[in-house]
Amino acid sequence: MNPNNTEQQTLLAISRAAKFNRWMYNAIRPYCHGRVLEVGSGIGNISSFFVQDNFDITLSDINDDYIQTLNNRFAGVSNVRDVIFLDLQDHNFQNGNAPMKDSFDTVFLLNVLEHLDDDSQALHNCKMLLRTGGTLIVLVPAYSWLYSKLDQKLRHCRRYTLAVLESLFNKHDFTVRKQFYFNALGIVAWSYAKIFRLSAVPGREMGIYNNLVPLAKAIDRLLVRKIGLSAIIIGEK
Repeated sequence: MNPNNTEQQTLLAISRAAKFNRWMYNAIRPYCHGRVLEVGSGIGNISSFFVQDNFDITLSDINDDYIQTLNNRFAGVSNVRDVIFLDLQDHNFQNGNAPMKDSFDTVFLLNVLEHLDDDSQALHNCKMLLRTGGTLIVLVPAYSWLYSKLDQKLRHCRRYTLAVLESLFNKHDFTVRKQFYFNALGIVAWSYAKIFRLSAVPGREMGIYNNLVPLAKAIDRLLVRKIGLSAIIIGEK
């Protein structure tokens, strides 16, 4: 991987934040079932928890380096069904991925949708992959007013609100089962990054934040997940 790439630097910094990654995983785990597809697995920061909990999971990414990393990391792991290249923006997606139509009980995208020019088409393609009654889980950065130089470096096209996500899910006839914000304390950290125009997630600061996860979780409980750095929505096909 290229150490000068902001996205890769960020993934590496977050990979060392085990408490934070576990917290994010626990936020979506109750809604995952059956055969699972992770879209945009990166280097496996969240994938590893699904593997440890013995989910039947298929990993995917659009980045060849990440795919190789995933293959190396999970080689010989029986419950990792496959590691595949998957591009939700492919104009020939429906035909090119026809063998996977109606294959998955759960599809999830964590910090992926904000990278895609056409998020509506991405949801349409995710729906094709799901069985009837299957679950789509999306986690994205929240609030356009937080958009920063770091968002630009990470190639984020946008940030979201729950209302925007709900409208997008409704457009594709998903039944919204749950929606909430996640990581309110993170707004302070991201605001710091915006004010000081940071262009990467600093590893040292990410380590400090990792140790603050118990406090962050308590704040989310206190605010009943009404605000947060990320927005999470769960819908049913």
